[in-house]
Amino acid sequence: METIIYHSPFGLLLLCILSASIAISATNITTDQFALLSLRSQITTTDPHHILAKNWSTGSFICEWIGVTCGSRHRRVIGLNISNMGLTGIIPPQLGNLSFLVSLDMSTNNFHGEVPHEFAGLHRLRVLNLDVNNLEGYFPPWIDSFHELQYLTLRNNSFTGPILPSVSNMSKLVTLRLSNNTLQGNIPKELFNISSLEIIDLNGNSLSGSIPDSVCDRLGSLIELDLSFNQLNGHIPSSLGKCSQLQMLSLSGNHFISGYIPKELGNLKMLHRLDLAGNRLEGAIPKGIGNATMLKSLNFVYNNITGATPKEIGNATLLRYLNFGHNNITGAIPREISNLHNLEFLSFEMNKLTGSIPVEIFNLSMMRIFGFGMNQLSGNLPSTMCHMLPNLEQLYLEINNFTGSIPNSISNSSRLNLIELSHNFFTGFIPHSLGELRFLEVLNLCSNNLVSDSSSPELGFITLMTNSERLTMLEMCENPFNATLPNSAWNHSSPLQYLYVYSSGIKGSIPDGIGNLTSLVTLSMKNNHLTGSFPDRMQDLQNLQGVDLLRNKLSEITLNSFCVFRYLVGIHLDENQISGSIPECLGNVTSLRDLSLGFNRLNSTIPATLWQLKDLVELNLSSNLLSGSLPPEVSSLKVATVIDLSMNRFSGDIPTTIGKMQNLNYLSLSHNRLHGSIPESIGNMLSLQSLDISHNLLSGSIPRSMETLEYLTYLNVSFNNLTGEIPSGGPFRNFTSDAFISNAVLCGAQRFHVPPCPSIPSHRSKTKKVHRTMFILLGVIIAMGAISFGFVYLRCRRKDKLSSGEDLSLVARPERLSYFKLLQATNGYSESNLLGTGSFGSVYKGTLDDGRVVAVKVFNLELEGAFKSFDAECEVLRNLRHRNLTKVIGSCSNPDFKALVLEFMPNGSLEKWLYSHNDCLDIMQRLDILIDVATALQYLHREYSTPVVHCDLKPGNVLLDETMVAHVSDFGIAKLLGQDNITFTKTLATLGYLAPEYGLEGLVSTKCDVYSFGIMMMEVFTRTNPNDERFGEKMSLKSWVNDCVPNGITHILDANLLRANDGEYFIEKLDYLSSIMKVALNCTVESARERTSIEDVLVALKKIKLQLLPYKANSLAISTANITTDQSALLALRAHLIQPHQILQKNWSSSSSVCEWIGVTCGSRHRRVIALNVSNMGLTGITAAQMGKMWPKVCDAHFFPHFSTCSSPSKLNILPFLD
Repeated sequence: METIIYHSPFGLLLLCILSASIAISATNITTDQFALLSLRSQITTTDPHHILAKNWSTGSFICEWIGVTCGSRHRRVIGLNISNMGLTGIIPPQLGNLSFLVSLDMSTNNFHGEVPHEFAGLHRLRVLNLDVNNLEGYFPPWIDSFHELQYLTLRNNSFTGPILPSVSNMSKLVTLRLSNNTLQGNIPKELFNISSLEIIDLNGNSLSGSIPDSVCDRLGSLIELDLSFNQLNGHIPSSLGKCSQLQMLSLSGNHFISGYIPKELGNLKMLHRLDLAGNRLEGAIPKGIGNATMLKSLNFVYNNITGATPKEIGNATLLRYLNFGHNNITGAIPREISNLHNLEFLSFEMNKLTGSIPVEIFNLSMMRIFGFGMNQLSGNLPSTMCHMLPNLEQLYLEINNFTGSIPNSISNSSRLNLIELSHNFFTGFIPHSLGELRFLEVLNLCSNNLVSDSSSPELGFITLMTNSERLTMLEMCENPFNATLPNSAWNHSSPLQYLYVYSSGIKGSIPDGIGNLTSLVTLSMKNNHLTGSFPDRMQDLQNLQGVDLLRNKLSEITLNSFCVFRYLVGIHLDENQISGSIPECLGNVTSLRDLSLGFNRLNSTIPATLWQLKDLVELNLSSNLLSGSLPPEVSSLKVATVIDLSMNRFSGDIPTTIGKMQNLNYLSLSHNRLHGSIPESIGNMLSLQSLDISHNLLSGSIPRSMETLEYLTYLNVSFNNLTGEIPSGGPFRNFTSDAFISNAVLCGAQRFHVPPCPSIPSHRSKTKKVHRTMFILLGVIIAMGAISFGFVYLRCRRKDKLSSGEDLSLVARPERLSYFKLLQATNGYSESNLLGTGSFGSVYKGTLDDGRVVAVKVFNLELEGAFKSFDAECEVLRNLRHRNLTKVIGSCSNPDFKALVLEFMPNGSLEKWLYSHNDCLDIMQRLDILIDVATALQYLHREYSTPVVHCDLKPGNVLLDETMVAHVSDFGIAKLLGQDNITFTKTLATLGYLAPEYGLEGLVSTKCDVYSFGIMMMEVFTRTNPNDERFGEKMSLKSWVNDCVPNGITHILDANLLRANDGEYFIEKLDYLSSIMKVALNCTVESARERTSIEDVLVALKKIKLQLLPYKANSLAISTANITTDQSALLALRAHLIQPHQILQKNWSSSSSVCEWIGVTCGSRHRRVIALNVSNMGLTGITAAQMGKMWPKVCDAHFFPHFSTCSSPSKLNILPFLD
């Protein structure tokens, strides 16, 4: 038979066709293999799990490679899935040769660059997923050639430019996700002609224009429409009501300036989520919204909505999240809200609601957040209000008109972590049951009419609260307690940081046990009836920053007690009965910004050390018995804005140096015994707004230089011996005669009620000018001599002081380590021990003989400046000791070898954490790190005897220890400042972080570090390096941030921090991050003089952190409670699988974090498993029943196609948000 076929023409033809077919097939599978090997070669960093390096080999058949699927007919590559592999590199154009490709998934890696235009040849493509990479360039114009494409998702990249109208050529498109890019221009109306579309997600871009009225004419299958956080304007089309299948509609964070909420949205019977937050919507909430009975989340926060809340809202009984806060809603709270039995989050904060809260609302047992603060609500809270609220975590009822007592039942909500009841009219006792709330962190009862139990003279409730294990803030101010603070309070340590008990009729003395509150930051007990002294134990409060005991009857306080507080920012002891002198040691509290000791009985002179507080902003010593003269050093307070020394016994002249205080707004020297003339230099105090030097013995004339004080609105020079003409220009045009009464012989304009000035002959005028000039010259010579003598004296004294402390310096303390010890410790400075390289050398990990793990910084002495860098680090680090600075353990210094041995930081640098694909810092971690760095800078700039400027602050020079505490390192180009706090340098730091004055002029001051810190803040929260290639002459990281804060902030933030699925926390997080970016912009003001100080930055960051605490506590509670459940579920799945490559068996281990396992993605907020992708791994088995426990958090799951039997858990059916 074979012979017959061979010799027949038909047989020959068949043989030729078969041979050609085999040849074509062999050629094309080789093409596919070459394309994939090209991709492997472009991965610049070896994939962390070595999957491609080991598996993609020419020694094995391409169709057996991990992530590769071949067609059964042509044996060509039809599917490629390399998602979640941590790969870094560019996408090669050869991938465009995979002409049979149907599905391509490269998501959740670190691919960068542009998508090659050769992709246009992938005509068979149905699925394209490039989510979560660093891809950039214009939105691909050739993408319209994908006529078969059904699934296109490019989320979380950096694509720019417009979405082209030709996108409508993808007529089979079902899912389009382009969120969190920087796309611009209008949304093409042609997009809404693709009738197959079910999901449109364009949130987090810069799209503008309006939504076309025809949006839903052809989108009968649309399930999800997310256009949030763009720059859309116009109105919300009523035609959206025609998208009858719509389940999610989010338009938040836009600019709908001319719109109302369309009533037609109530026609969307399938709608689960409606988010219109952060727009400018007006008008009332339409009643028809209640017809959307499938709603689970309804968010209208931050609009201008008016009118009453429709009672029909109670028809949406599936609602879990309802936020109408920050609007102008009026009327009563509808009783029908009590029908929403699934409600977990309810907020009407900051509206104009009236009436009482319907008692039925307190039966919503699922409630976690309950917010009606800042309204006009009234009435009593029901005694049973918390009987049915076991899950309540936060209660906001502040700034209303509530009356009656605080119900005892509040303790039934045992999960409460925040209670805000301030500024109401509550009466009666504070329930002792509040002390039973083990999770309570913040309690604010200020500004009510609460009283203490009359059966005891003590405020017993405070004992219960200060013994709480978690309470950080306790506010009980402005209540008529009229009681003493119990000695039994504060018997043991407490986490309390903020204690406010001011204006509450507190009597007796401050209990000694308050010294146990070692975490205390602010203590405010002003406007009470406290007597006695400051307890000795108070000196244990080493974290104390603010003390406010104003307006009490304290008489035995010695101000020496305050000299021990290293971080003290403010002291308010006005209006007490304190006597004695101001101690010299108070000048050593260099952190002081506000010192107020007015209206006491202080005597003697002001110590010279007080004028050394160069960062003092406000000084009030008025109404005491202080004497002596005002020294020239008063001008050292260059940043001071308020100085009040009135009502004392000061004598002598007003120093001429006072003119150097150009930031001063308020100066009062009235009611003293000052004599001499008003100095001409006072005209240099350009910021002065109020000046009172009345009731003294001043003589001479009023200087005409004062006419230049354009901001001066108040002046009082009355009751002196002034003569001559009252100036009439500048601010004097607005002063009345009251400012000048009871002087000797003043003359001038009639409105001042003084006689007109006589004309003076010219020769007398000239003689007078000559005499005046001679007197001025003589005065200048004497003053210069005195200043020179003082300068030499201070320099000598300073030199003696420094030399006397030299023996105790850090250089003497570190160990001297030999070259051979370090050679042995670092295994011969092997590459495996190399931690990194810097500008002047390399850093190695080492283990000393005693087992200590250290970092050895070896200086490359062949580099120019290396010797100087080593000397600089030694000079800076020898005396510095601070928790947030790198600790020096030892050194090795020979003529040809120099090294520093530093404390090892196991978590590496901040830079590593920012740009690592596997590691992700949350908001609080980033904020804590920045606070650590700011604290270190405050120490360097203000708290060390000689100010130190780091000069090269950047994420690479911030190291993290095992507990993620930040330590500033690398002082190789640091500068020690002289007395002027300014120096010059030719050494440039890292470009991108340089302050303008540093880069252009070489001018170095502490404000250079502040600028670098601001740039670093921007980098930390945008995850964008200031030297990124997108920046150039026209745009920098700073200008980019400035252009986008606050309205476009979502376009610049690290996508891991802010996502639309953050639900109720989205707007709050946005506000906090906007505040952080504003602080960063204040740090980077062009003018060093106008730039904020590191102290103000630190205060601002700590304030933001305090606001974030409730959010963070909620996140942690959820995370720690449930991540173990996820781990158990995944390990159960692993046990049910047959794994040919053993990937999961090796990688899914209980010794590593679940969130680092292959195929697993965790949410940035809860750190719960939100995505599971185990496709293309050749797995066989069934899904474990335990997986059902994990489903409520999972939003993306891929098992297909390799499961022979797939028995999905029943709980899978309840996932409304499953993609």
